[in-house]
Amino acid sequence: MGHRLSKIYTRTGDAGTTGLGDGSRTAKDSARIAAIGDIDETNSIIGVMLCEELPDDVRDLLLGIQHDLFDLGGELSIPGAQLLGIGQPARLEQAIDHYNGTLAPLKEFILPGGTRAAALTHLARTVCRRAERKLVGLAENENVSETARQYVNRLSDLLFVLARSINRSGGRGDVMWQKGKNAG
Repeated sequence: MGHRLSKIYTRTGDAGTTGLGDGSRTAKDSARIAAIGDIDETNSIIGVMLCEELPDDVRDLLLGIQHDLFDLGGELSIPGAQLLGIGQPARLEQAIDHYNGTLAPLKEFILPGGTRAAALTHLARTVCRRAERKLVGLAENENVSETARQYVNRLSDLLFVLARSINRSGGRGDVMWQKGKNAG
């Protein structure tokens, strides 16, 4: 990085625009910046998850995902770039299969909850789904790699499975939804 961040404020964004990685400027409320923001938020929530007690293999997986998400943010900041490798969504699929293979099949919907770490994982999943919606919206008008869209879609699936796995490793089960629980 060298001296790239030696000065944190530049005042160049005071008029409501921000710089992209290719040197161009765009509105801070553009679809591209919204997608980058949601990817960044997903990464930040995963950072909060990493403050929790987690199995070492989950911790290592999440740290790798943080690096992937940073790469994805970089990819989005340079229109037309592709920084994620085409094998990265498949790596997430392998993790989904690994963790899901140890869980009981679901017969009902589950609620976000259980352990604090699992609840945070569900929160990360919902933010990731929002990021996916932003990527899809961006792709309607601008170039977004198929790999990026696949990666974010698989990541939200993985976070769902990890939440269940984290609950199990924390000695808790899934919090099952009960249809009409509070109906009169």
